Order: sequence, then C-alpha cells, then structure tokens
Amino acid sequence: MNSRENIFERLQTLGISYELVEHAPAFTMDEYNALGFNPNDEICKNLFLRDYKGKRHMLVVLKGSKHADLRLIQVEVESSKLSFASDERLAKYLDVKKGSVSPFGLINDTTGAVEVYFDKDLRDAPRLGFHPNDNTATVFLSFADVQRYIESTGHAIRFVQV
Repeated sequence: MNSRENIFERLQTLGISYELVEHAPAFTMDEYNALGFNPNDEICKNLFLRDYKGKRHMLVVLKGSKHADLRLIQVEVESSKLSFASDERLAKYLDVKKGSVSPFGLINDTTGAVEVYFDKDLRDAPRLGFHPNDNTATVFLSFADVQRYIESTGHAIRFVQV
C-alpha cells in the first residue's frame, strides 16, 4: 500500500472527514496560490528542518502567507542554527520528496524522531490544506482533525509564534 493510501486509511479509521482536491503539481506557495483555492482555506507552509548537528529534526507548519524566518523559528524551538533538511533526510524520516512535505508524512516516522511545531495562528483557521505525501492533491480538514491525526502517529504538537 502506498503512503497516500495509508493516510486515507488512517483518516477513515479515526473517523476524520476531509475533502480531497486533485490538481496539477504544486511545489511552492506561488504555484499553490495560482490554483485558485477558496481564500477562506489555509494552505499551510510545511518546513522540514534540522539543527546544526543534525540531531534534531522538525516539521514546522506555518500559515502559507507567513515568511519562514529560520532565526525566529530557531529561538521559538530553542535550537542551534536551523537549516532545511536534505532530500535524504526527507526520505529517511517522512518518506517524502521536496515539495510534498506535510504532517501526513509523520505516518512514516515510526520512531518519533521528528518534532512537530505549528504556528499558533493555525488553530483558528476554518480548514487547513496539506499534500497527502504527494504534491498533486490537497487534503482539507479542520485543525482539530489534523491534531488527532498527528497524535495517532505518536507525535505531539507544540506551538510557536512566528
């Protein structure tokens, strides 16, 4: 079973309702915005980061409209200098490729190595949109349901103000 099917199976098992929208590949926020989604939906920016020594790995989820200031995030998560994780680390920890990062990839982090941080402002969004581990579709669901999904993978959400 591929990762996308595992995600939908997990959502169904948890009784989480969602909307799936298939679309052309979207690697960046600009490409996402060009797809013309409902402006009330929050398409999230997902950053997979590592600390300076590569001992900590973090998924940081922000409002799509926010600037990803790594120095500010570094302070918020109490880390050494942060950088984007390599393609190899993306594959190892989340089993995804660049441009497809989302909380759904946590289903593949069975050792709980990845720390999860959400921008506090996302809690109030009516619906959040994430790739289901490939960037040719978006899954829309509530923050509460995203949180339930993440917790079902053995991860906890911590909040940051970015």
